Amino acid sequence: MISSISPTNGRLLAEYDETSPDEVQRHIGTAAGLQREWERTSIEDRAVPMKEMAELLDANRSELAELMADEMGKPVAQGLAEVDKCAWVCRHYAENTERILAEDHISTDRSRSYVAYRPLGVVLAVMPWNFPLWQVYRFLAPALMAGNGGILKHASNVTGAALWIDRLVVEAGFPDGLFRTLVLPSSRVDEVLEHPEIVAATLTGSDPAGRAVAEKAGSLLKKTVLELGGSDPYVVLADADLERAAETCATSRLINGGQSCIAAKRFIVEAPVVEEFSQLLAAGLSKAVLGDPKDSATTLGPMARLDLRDDLHDQVERSLAAGARLVMGGEIPDSQGAFYPPTLLADVTEAMAVYHEETFGPVAAVITADDLDDAVRIANDTQFGLGAAIFTSDVELGEQVARDRLQAGACFVNAFVASDPRLPFGGVKTSGYGRELSDLGMKEFLNAKTVVVA
Repeated sequence: MISSISPTNGRLLAEYDETSPDEVQRHIGTAAGLQREWERTSIEDRAVPMKEMAELLDANRSELAELMADEMGKPVAQGLAEVDKCAWVCRHYAENTERILAEDHISTDRSRSYVAYRPLGVVLAVMPWNFPLWQVYRFLAPALMAGNGGILKHASNVTGAALWIDRLVVEAGFPDGLFRTLVLPSSRVDEVLEHPEIVAATLTGSDPAGRAVAEKAGSLLKKTVLELGGSDPYVVLADADLERAAETCATSRLINGGQSCIAAKRFIVEAPVVEEFSQLLAAGLSKAVLGDPKDSATTLGPMARLDLRDDLHDQVERSLAAGARLVMGGEIPDSQGAFYPPTLLADVTEAMAVYHEETFGPVAAVITADDLDDAVRIANDTQFGLGAAIFTSDVELGEQVARDRLQAGACFVNAFVASDPRLPFGGVKTSGYGRELSDLGMKEFLNAKTVVVA
């Protein structure tokens, strides 16, 4: 039995029976059979249910946003934006797959030679709780439009959202069973990977989870795409528009309660402006309204689980014990629920937990840099490499640093890091490998088949 618990008040929301081993085998077999038929349909025919999926998301956006608020504490306004983004990715691939899958003709000494893109089969998606719909749809939309099938193992605390997606796929008009949610604990992922009809896997989650899936899939010679953690550095140079930079940084740090792999986490500021920036950042963080995620006035809901809140607080306490300075927050509220206040630590050094570890919650760490070179060194002094940003009035310099010096999969200038269906998304180092979204994301689970005619 898998339980869903409200992070707002600890109330039991629902209990779900696990998918039995026999059902796992049956659902994967069904998906594989349907996928072999689905790949023979035209892209135009695949786009019909995908466009309908976008319409259904639009029609059910309020109910889905409230479900996310219940299951993992996302403020309703942010949940509505997440649903809208899912509809966007569905429309993007419905409208662009024909272009993406067009044959690449290459001139050789043969009469004809080209690359044709063909689906691989049924792909396992292991997805996290922090964006219960978006994480799934950014896989689902390109996978189904490419002609693949999908099996979803979602995080246990958002099983309600996972089953909603299941229903929407069928209601949109996709073959019933081409994409299927399995209600399973993480301990049973290997059982799914071992099925011969599962050809590949994609995982978004923690470093340990990614390593476990990669190791198992590797032993079976099955491809993986991994999007793992991040400790995104935001470099603020002395010539930056500090008010704009601080506002942007505060927004990035608090989106989804700070529970995002690409949220700003380490703020690396040139020494001459570090105090001014810290004050502005504190002012921005203090604007957050902490409360019930179903209250329209709330901008910062509870964290997704009590244990996650306690782990975050432990990181703060260890950093303070090592010499960090508490500017604001840092205390667990004396109230029900997994709430944690916006917290700002200054004078952070490499001796502290918040310097090296991913802080998955509303905690900001300000680190002082001597100059640009020192700031880049600190930014890259991490095992992670998902996103990064730089703020400067010299846009040409900022672009050069983002392009050539920051070690991350996505680097933004004078803006916070965000995903976009039109752009590839993924990381380097222990933030994972492979790409989601854009043309590259769709092609991760395609056979790039070379065809040569003598």
